[in-house]
Amino acid sequence: MDTGDVAWMLTASALVLLMTPGLAFFYAGMARGKNVVNTLMFSFMAMCVVSVVWVLWGYSLAFSGGNAFIGDLSNVGLRGIGTDNQDGAMIFVIFQMMFAIITPALITGAMVERFKFTTYLVFLVLWITFVYAPICHWVWAGNGWLFNMGALDFAGGTVVHINAGIAAVAAATLVGKRRNPGAEPGNVPYVILGAALLWFGWFGFNAGSGLAANGLAVNAFLVTNTAAATAGLVWGIISLVHRGRMSAIGVATGAVAGLVAITPASGYVGVMGALAIGVGTGILCYGAILLRPKLGFDDALDVFAVHGIGGIWGALATGIFATVAIGGTAGLIDGNAGQMGIQAIAVGATLAYSGIVSFIILKVLSVIPGLGLRVSVKDEDQGMDVAAHGERAQVRDGADV
Repeated sequence: MDTGDVAWMLTASALVLLMTPGLAFFYAGMARGKNVVNTLMFSFMAMCVVSVVWVLWGYSLAFSGGNAFIGDLSNVGLRGIGTDNQDGAMIFVIFQMMFAIITPALITGAMVERFKFTTYLVFLVLWITFVYAPICHWVWAGNGWLFNMGALDFAGGTVVHINAGIAAVAAATLVGKRRNPGAEPGNVPYVILGAALLWFGWFGFNAGSGLAANGLAVNAFLVTNTAAATAGLVWGIISLVHRGRMSAIGVATGAVAGLVAITPASGYVGVMGALAIGVGTGILCYGAILLRPKLGFDDALDVFAVHGIGGIWGALATGIFATVAIGGTAGLIDGNAGQMGIQAIAVGATLAYSGIVSFIILKVLSVIPGLGLRVSVKDEDQGMDVAAHGERAQVRDGADV
């Protein structure tokens, strides 16, 4: 890598890391006031725990040797990864670490306000090891089975968003419904701030995934912004027609969903494809949020509706709109209908593996003495901020605000 590529990839890595605090505020704003600190801490502790797991064994399982399904332990503790950056190995470790950090943090939106914090720390270690690393290997390692099949996932539609989305369904199902869900979000400005930070950081997420400062990065930057803006606009218009008001949280959520959907496609589609993906995202994810209350599980912050449905649509849309002129691979519109089948296999495999293994991990944790998934009724009613951390989000003149 030349110095320009190194500088860009370090910048992109920092942008992706910024997305996790952005996610923390996005989620915390939708939680009730007595659970804001706890919701923020779910994301912040992902930065701490996953960073350590990644350099010890996570990276090795995801990207080292092994077979078509999982890497080996040849790079445990980053053994053999040099710092001279002649092949960009260390920068790749850093960049991929940021993806590993935010993915389990996404899951927490489904279980806020009632999940045991100590159990969550154990869950982070197990989930990165047994769910994230294998799927990452399938899709992005040179010998991964989906990689060799030709599945297109430029920046994480399957590895990050579908993976986290279906794990969120498993978590919400096992932990059960909140006793007393809040009638409205606790802090709308936090939601908007979080969405803005996510949008900003996503330029590193997608434009950095080509691993170079070149024209592909420029295109990924442009289509990322286009899809987010389009999805947010479409969501707002639908909300205005459906409810008579344009919700600020709705537009912010729509923009985030647009970012999710363009993620797998950003290195393969042009601006018109991005517009189409954004329109589809606004319609599909809005509909998914309306459907969720009828499905019987409490995905508190609609993780599956945004990340699961957005990721599925984005992965399939990549197979539709991919063009040889951008990423060198044709999709349906360019005459390669077979790419749709490959994308569908990648989606199905991710949903099945992540859903089943995430459920097993959580089920085992639920029966281990001293762990378990759900806090006590007293702690849930008191609020997780005080119960888990002994702190409050805001105190004025001795009174909770």
